Amino acid sequence: MMNTFEFKNLVKNLKNSLKEKSFFKDLRKEVDTGANGTQNYVLKKGMNKNSIATTKQ
Repeated sequence: MMNTFEFKNLVKNLKNSLKEKSFFKDLRKEVDTGANGTQNYVLKKGMNKNSIATTKQ
């Protein structure tokens, strides 16, 4: 059997851990794909000038 002091500490620790997990879940930011021009890059030099670069080479 637990005494009241141990029980209060257990409840307090569970409450804090749930609060911490909810902060991590709510404060996570979504990432924008292609935000800084990383997708559909247009070539500026060479024989394929003004064409969109692909990952296939």
